[in-house]
Amino acid sequence: MAQRGDLGGTFDPIHIGHLLAAEAAREGAGLDEVWLLPANVPPHKADGSRTDAEHRWRMVCEAAAGNPHLRASDLELRMGGVSYTIDTVLLLKERYPGTRFSFIIGGDMIAYLPKWHRIDEIVEHIRFIGLQRPGYPDPGSGLPETLRGAVTMVPMPAVDISSTGIREQRRQGRSARYQVPEAVYRYMEVNRLYEQDT
Repeated sequence: MAQRGDLGGTFDPIHIGHLLAAEAAREGAGLDEVWLLPANVPPHKADGSRTDAEHRWRMVCEAAAGNPHLRASDLELRMGGVSYTIDTVLLLKERYPGTRFSFIIGGDMIAYLPKWHRIDEIVEHIRFIGLQRPGYPDPGSGLPETLRGAVTMVPMPAVDISSTGIREQRRQGRSARYQVPEAVYRYMEVNRLYEQDT
């Protein structure tokens, strides 16, 4: 059975930290492939404060190009509406019955799993791969037993890069080069994304 990881997010913009997370999860959990799924409307960002989906999608495609273990997927963008994990999980299971799915999340998100929409149903279908930063305690230790068994922890290098920080740097007229893949940087430059007057 194929082992696939799904790394979702707003990707506004996708950056080196996202790619390091995908690679850490792939190696640490023995995945065949990692799919990058830009969210249409993330539940925690439903106020509309995000870059147009087409730009975010194009940047993800640029970031995934050239890596045989990475694939860009517009599944959640095509689904429309708020991107709830349970809806994505059920659709993936229906379309790819011969694949075992894992959802890759940051270690800081693990403690919040009990609050996720329909989490008990989600863990019936997938496992989670939690990215653990060096020097931090195991964030899954406080989870209920039913959830703790659904989380596999893998080490993740410490990277202090964020999409929020990149957007702010661009607004201030500062370069974000080398924090994003070069192709993504060129895309942002050509389309003048996150600049003060955009």
